[in-house]
Parts: sequence; structure tokens; C-alpha cells
Amino acid sequence: MSTYTQIYYHIVFSTKNRVPCLAKARRDQLFKYIWGILKNKKCHLYHINGVDDHIHILTSLHQTVTLADLLRDIKISSSKLIKERHIFSSFTNWQSGYGAFTHSLKEKQALVDYIKNQEAHHTKETFQDEYKRLLLEAGIQFDEKFLF
Repeated sequence: MSTYTQIYYHIVFSTKNRVPCLAKARRDQLFKYIWGILKNKKCHLYHINGVDDHIHILTSLHQTVTLADLLRDIKISSSKLIKERHIFSSFTNWQSGYGAFTHSLKEKQALVDYIKNQEAHHTKETFQDEYKRLLLEAGIQFDEKFLF
């Protein structure tokens, strides 16, 4: 029997201490690099975007890829790229941890639109408020002292 999946992951993670160092002019380099990682792992990227201190990825994972391994590889590889090529001068590292939320096919286009509009969205809502809202909407219990 073949393996079939349809799981859309909305992944969110921030820079260490939420330092606003992901300059807009150079983010495309980072996003293309992450897209390459996803392609190499046979994952499908639907959209990637972010602002100065965090990024959002909408992807589906190949059946052989675990979420934790994928995020570890993305963070380690992209950190190395950023530092070696001096893409973002104030970048030190990614924050430990991440948020990953599963969604259905019916929600996919709304999520793509949401991720596309991150800059406009963050004129109205801080990353901290957004992240708490995403956790609450997903029904995830959390202790605020461990969020940021």
C-alpha cells in the first residue's frame, strides 16, 4: 500500500530575542535558501514570508521527513548562510523552538494570503500577540513565561 498525506503546516519562528534584524531588502535571499532546503527534502512550499524578527512558512512535508528534523536543518543551515554571507548584520541566531500548526486544504489559500500580507498585518499586531493568538486558536496550552 502507498502512503498518502495531506497535511499543511504553518510554521513560525523568530530571531533570537526577537532582534529585528531581517532587513526587507535581503529577505528574499533567506527565503530562497529555505525553499531550496524544502525542495531537497521533497517538501512542498506554498508560501514563505516574514518581517524583521520572524518568518512564516506554509509547507507540506514529504512522508519521510519529520517536522523537528526539518526545522533543525532549516535553522542550522540558514544561520550558517546568514553568518557566512553577512546577509543580516545583527543576526546572531534563531530563537529556540517554533510554532507549527496543521491546517486543512480548505484553509490553505487563506493561509497563503495571510503569510503574503505579513508586513501589513504587523502594523496592527505585534509578533507576541500574533503568536499567542495562533496558539490559542490551535487550542495549545502554554505558559507565557516560556514563550518569549
